[in-house]
Amino acid sequence: MVKLIHTLADHDDDVNCCAFSSSLLATCSLDKTVRLYSLSDFSELPHSPLTFHTYTVHCCCFSTSGHILASCSTDGTTVLWDTQNGQTLAVLEQPSGSPVRVCRFSPDSTCLVSGAADGTVVLWNAQSYKLYRCASVKDGSLVACAFSPNGNFFVTGSSCGDLTVWDDKMRCLHSEKAHDLGITCCDFSSQPVSGGEQGLQFFRLASCGQDCQIKIWVISFTHTLARIAEDQPKQFTEDWSEDDVSNWLCAQGLKDLVGIFKMNNIDGRELLNLTKESLADDLKIESLGLRSKVLRKIEELRTKMKTLSSEIPDEFICPITRELMKDPVIASDGYSYEKEAMENWISKKKRTSPMTNLVLPSVVLIPNRTLKMAIDRWLETHQK
Repeated sequence: MVKLIHTLADHDDDVNCCAFSSSLLATCSLDKTVRLYSLSDFSELPHSPLTFHTYTVHCCCFSTSGHILASCSTDGTTVLWDTQNGQTLAVLEQPSGSPVRVCRFSPDSTCLVSGAADGTVVLWNAQSYKLYRCASVKDGSLVACAFSPNGNFFVTGSSCGDLTVWDDKMRCLHSEKAHDLGITCCDFSSQPVSGGEQGLQFFRLASCGQDCQIKIWVISFTHTLARIAEDQPKQFTEDWSEDDVSNWLCAQGLKDLVGIFKMNNIDGRELLNLTKESLADDLKIESLGLRSKVLRKIEELRTKMKTLSSEIPDEFICPITRELMKDPVIASDGYSYEKEAMENWISKKKRTSPMTNLVLPSVVLIPNRTLKMAIDRWLETHQK
């Protein structure tokens, strides 16, 4: 039996989102406001409505304790509110300034994710209110987000239908087209799936889209694999993150330099471009012996990269970039290419094949999962 017990009609325009805490109901609207109601009698709190946003408020969510409410808006901000007095705790500005469509707290409320219309996704430290990591999806606006129950990873959904899995270091673990016409929402089951392998956790995720479908996914996560990914950098140095560089420094006995490299945002590509001048002038490393040691270690990496590159099978190399493919796709000419490179080729109105120079019958690109698996296996066997 379903029974209507109350109707709230305080907003002046469309209501976009609502969220519960243990004692409150929050709503946000096209009218730029956020409203708070007591669950005991559905009366609006004295400090409601909450006003700061200058444009539509798209989403709101509570921290686990219910003491903090987050709201995000077309004005490019995510605002954190004290629900007990309505005061503004922080204004988190999306780096790109793009309209923020979705926000979500991690289960322990130490982190907050905000996703924007330009595809940027930001992981914020919800305690210091500082930006921790920023990334982006290739296509579409971010419109959905959900954390796994253990908080070790989260999922974002885009208006183009892509479902992307991120770990708590903002590394993309997986991405694929889930719904042809765009994702509208996604959420995790609160309980892990039983019967998994030892050390491996499985979680159910539901996604829904404008294709009239609801899809149920099982996502696995292993603490062991996560630890290996963090402690052992990727095979190709140019793909290293700042954390990978920090781990490499520690492994080389250069732990004291981690802070300097972090402060200067040195990732793998930047690491390979370091010179004795940049170490002295930009990174301010005064010790000549220390600079020499860093340069020797970097030269070892360069040598290793050259050796590894010479061993890559030709079929793993993209004909356009002449680099190892990370996301191979098959074009209508029958050849495989790196997805991003081929998309750029086509976007420049080149409807001809990069290999044959003949007109492409179609611009549809099909993921080459068999080749992707072969490349992954090759990388695993060449991991030192």
